[in-house]
Amino acid sequence: MRFIESIKHDMQSIKDRDPAAANTLEILTYSGLHAVAFYRVAHWFYERDFKVTARFISQTARLLTGIEIHPGAKIGKGLLIDHGSGVVIGETAEIGDYCLLYQGCTLGGTGKDQGKRHPTLGNNVMVGCGAKVLGPFKVGDNAKIAANAVVLESVPPNSTAVGVPARIVKQDGERVQDLDQIHIPDPVAQELCKNRIEIERLKQKIAKLEKLVEDKNNEKR
Repeated sequence: MRFIESIKHDMQSIKDRDPAAANTLEILTYSGLHAVAFYRVAHWFYERDFKVTARFISQTARLLTGIEIHPGAKIGKGLLIDHGSGVVIGETAEIGDYCLLYQGCTLGGTGKDQGKRHPTLGNNVMVGCGAKVLGPFKVGDNAKIAANAVVLESVPPNSTAVGVPARIVKQDGERVQDLDQIHIPDPVAQELCKNRIEIERLKQKIAKLEKLVEDKNNEKR
């Protein structure tokens, strides 16, 4: 019964948020929905220590959908995997309610951690296509991870992370003032510029003095 309720939430999530979903029959063809349904069955077996059966189901789902979700992951209701091909969700990953994952994104580990190795997503988190969220940290509620970003540390709620490595560019609807690492003033270049200006000033002064001396010498003649 809980499985049926979860699938209903997953289908409703697709209907509410995917403008391409015309009707329920079309939603039933979505590979993302298939992958999540397979996961929920595999997770049921995983929790009851039927690990081989769980892995067999998850690997079958991977072959059929191109989406790999470890049966040990914990996923809330209403997950939408849009397009989905290439999505990878690790064993200790945790996903809150009504999250949105685009194709090619990874919720993985760095290989340096033991035990909890994968990220935890809060509720209503969006992970863009090709993004990599790597490590055992928290991504807060309503956060957005931009396409192709590489996130290696926690992301606050209601914020947007972009880039490689990812940095926060917006939080609570406001732009974050980030240090411009490219156009930051170079103190050495600034000092050299000051020296060049001073040298040019001294040259002009010397030229004037030389002109005065020359004029006086001409007058004596």
